[in-house]
Amino acid sequence: MDIILRPWQTNELYQLVRLINNHNIVQFMSNQIPHPYTEEDGKVFLNKTTNQNPTQAFAITADSEVVGSIGIFPQTDIYEKNAEIGYWLGEEYWGRGIITEAIRQIVEYGFNTFDITRIFARPFSNNKASQRALKKAGFTHEATIKNGVYKNSTHFDSVIYAMQRGK
Repeated sequence: MDIILRPWQTNELYQLVRLINNHNIVQFMSNQIPHPYTEEDGKVFLNKTTNQNPTQAFAITADSEVVGSIGIFPQTDIYEKNAEIGYWLGEEYWGRGIITEAIRQIVEYGFNTFDITRIFARPFSNNKASQRALKKAGFTHEATIKNGVYKNSTHFDSVIYAMQRGK
């Protein structure tokens, strides 16, 4: 399977909304991603991401078909040498190694594009698949934050995984 990250295109609204409008995906994401996810939400996202320079949010494609999204977000202030990654994959594509490869590619892009020394991710502790993908991509577990996330009236632990430049 040929996994490629590329900038989102404004004509991919239907595919974006179809894939992400899924409780099984959104349950592990910040509240910035609403559910249900509407066409208007998708238009806002696409308008924002298609104007980024350098690109921070990418469509994940598998054999030329959009299957998800991944982004890298440089931090500011005292965290300026860090970037956070976030990602999601359409449910029908889970378990195929796609997200692990996308993480590897975004890490390479991030270290080559931004003046950063560390890339991190903060999955929910109950999102075991995301944690496995990060480990397979070479990330190290750094911390568990007890009750660090509050979503849908429930507290969850969050975990921090990171990779240092050159390691």
